[in-house]
Formats: sequence, C-alpha cells, structure tokens
Amino acid sequence: MERKNVWSLNFSTISLALIPVSVGINYVGKLFAATLKLPLWLDSIGTILAAMLAGPWIGAISGLINNVIYGITMDAVSAIYGITSAAIGITVGWLAYKGWLKNWWRTVGLGIIVALVSTIVSTPINIKFWGGQTGNIWGDALFATLMAKKASLFLASFLDELLVDLPDKIAVVLIAYIIHQTLPNRLTVLFSNNKTETL
Repeated sequence: MERKNVWSLNFSTISLALIPVSVGINYVGKLFAATLKLPLWLDSIGTILAAMLAGPWIGAISGLINNVIYGITMDAVSAIYGITSAAIGITVGWLAYKGWLKNWWRTVGLGIIVALVSTIVSTPINIKFWGGQTGNIWGDALFATLMAKKASLFLASFLDELLVDLPDKIAVVLIAYIIHQTLPNRLTVLFSNNKTETL
C-alpha cells in the first residue's frame, strides 16, 4: 500500500467512521473517571487511538467533537477545551507517523510530550475560566500551596495542570497503544496512518 501524506485531508470512509467510535470512548472514559472521582481525566483515549490509526486530523476532529458534546450535555466550559483535545490529536498523529509507537519506552515518551502539550494549551484556559485551577483536588492543592508561597499565577496554574496531565496522558497513551497493538493487521492497514516513517 502506498503511504499517504499524514497531513492529507482526503479521509477514507473507515477513518470517518472511526470518529464517533473514538468520541464514545472518550465520553465513557471521562464519565468513568468522574464517577469514581479518580485523580485522572481519562477523556482522550479515543482521540489518541484515532490519531494513532488515522492520523492527526482525525484525532483532532475526534477530540474536538467530544468536547463539544460533553460541553452540551455535561459542562458548558468543557467545549473550550476542545482546543486542547485537537492539539493532542495533532501531536499524537504526527509522532505516531514519525515512529513513536515502535516500543513501550517511546510510547511513554509520547505520553510525556502529550502531557506537556496539553498543559501548555490548557493553562491559559484554566486561568481565564477558573482562576488558574483545574478542578482536580490534587492539582488544586498544589496550586493553593504555590499561591500561598507567592508564586506567579501562571506557574502555579501550569504546575497544577501538569501534576494531573502527566500521569493521565501517560496512562491514556499506554491504554490506546495497547488497544492499537491488539487490533488485527487486516484492520489497521485500512487506515491512512498505518505506515510510519523511519527515524
């Protein structure tokens, strides 16, 4: 099969069909984490899996749609975090294409990069809408401690987000990686992002 351009907007039918599946996975993951009050989000497994399989644009669209739906049905402010989800999809899709799914260690590295991207994009949103906090008890405890020590608002908010994002994004990338690795080859070859460049 000829390798397609990773940035191509010419989506296959199966890639488009992946979008609602990934949105459903995201939605269930976030509800699961919220119901059990876990110190994680678990809301981007589907986005990351879609990006691994079908490239950055399908991943970005999946994440964006998920946040819009969650914003309409659960929490209106969640919609604005679609920007973060889109950034995650683009990052994973590109790095998967560049060979970051070749082994566990690279995949963990991918999770760390995704956490940093998510934190960088989310921090200004947190400051704008939540005074810098994330709504996560662990991260917000660190935020309060840093603010009490007269740290800058941006630094306190950044570290608040990173404290939650780092374990969350490593976990969801690894979960998506496991799912990706267990899918039969006859299925994965149907997606446009199944071929990777050699580093």
